[in-house]
Amino acid sequence: QVQLVESGGGSVQAGGSVRLSCAVSGYRWRSYCITWFRQAPGKEREGVAAIGGYDSTFYLGSVKGRFSVSRDNAKYTVYLDMSNLQPEDTAMYFCAFSSRVMNIQNIPPVVLFEAWGQGTQVTVSS
Repeated sequence: QVQLVESGGGSVQAGGSVRLSCAVSGYRWRSYCITWFRQAPGKEREGVAAIGGYDSTFYLGSVKGRFSVSRDNAKYTVYLDMSNLQPEDTAMYFCAFSSRVMNIQNIPPVVLFEAWGQGTQVTVSS
């Protein structure tokens, strides 16, 4: 059974940077999709970045140029590097796993994800 553990959240001032990590266990192959979602209080969950096979990536428009998703296959870990953070980036961030999505051209539908992490809070103060 696939398990995901996020880490790296915290509090930062506007303009600062944070790196989130998503450690994948229980899956023996290295071809899989990880998508980062976030949910702020009172708002719907939204996908912000995804990485799939051949390191194809997709970014939500509002984070493009500020966020970068990458993976370390040897460590089964996916990273989300966030820079120039703004108060509107404040949210609980979750990573989600899918073995069914390879070529990333958009944020995959939620129904395709087989495992979710517990979430890590990112708070950006102005």
